[in-house]
Amino acid sequence: MQIEKICVVGAGNMGHQIALCAALAGYKVKCTDVNPEILQKAEQFAETYLPERVTKGKLSEEAARSARANVSFTIDLKEAAGDADLVIEAVLEKLDLKREIFARLDKMCPPVAILTTNSSYIVSSRLADITQRPGKVCNMHFFNPVLVMKLVEVLKGPHTAVETVEAVMEVARRMGKIPVLLQKEIYGFLVNRILSALRREALYLYDMGIASFEDIDAAVVHGLGYPMGPFRLMDLTGIDLSYYISMERYQETGDPAYKPSPIVVEKFVKGEWGRKTGKGFYDYDD
Repeated sequence: MQIEKICVVGAGNMGHQIALCAALAGYKVKCTDVNPEILQKAEQFAETYLPERVTKGKLSEEAARSARANVSFTIDLKEAAGDADLVIEAVLEKLDLKREIFARLDKMCPPVAILTTNSSYIVSSRLADITQRPGKVCNMHFFNPVLVMKLVEVLKGPHTAVETVEAVMEVARRMGKIPVLLQKEIYGFLVNRILSALRREALYLYDMGIASFEDIDAAVVHGLGYPMGPFRLMDLTGIDLSYYISMERYQETGDPAYKPSPIVVEKFVKGEWGRKTGKGFYDYDD
């Protein structure tokens, strides 16, 4: 199918960057959120990011103008999704919330529209059954920061049509991304399964008082060659996200091994969620 119009549901850190990436690729994009403050920040980001890229010589003035004209922001979900060819949902990692949104989208969107979730852990088969179009539902997982990271994980569920996967992969390529296809659903997909093993061990070492988070990060960067350590990465992606993912998995399985680390719980309760709040494991006051 020909995809020209994209709706991004959720204008937070991931959502507004996905919307801008799609706009830069020439798609007509409508970004929506229930929180007017978040929506306003998303629009302000678009207003400042594009001119900055022009100033740095990374983008032509014409391309910046075109991208800005391609993206709009609205609090009205029906307005955003009513004529969409593709929807990318990028809200909190809460299954009930996502199911509610997918049920609404299924009624609002054209019958041919593809519905994708940017979820990094919740597989689309847990969302497809709430719709009347399971063949047009899959995961399209971007990485943070979306405007920089090239990888997109496309996850084919047992319900997903081959044509849906092909269309989503092509959209990712047009956005300048490198899509990888997972032929089967698996918890955590590719990258997060690998990263979660590292993160669990790092948190265990910290909680047991073996080493400081700074030294653990330094060991991973300078000993393993990673671009950043697990604690710095949690600050970047959001400690609240780590908490929600762990709690979702724990509630689903009942396995205490999936309970959030004590330090993650402490940071979550204090509202120290990383860069987005100015403090996480590290301080970002500047």
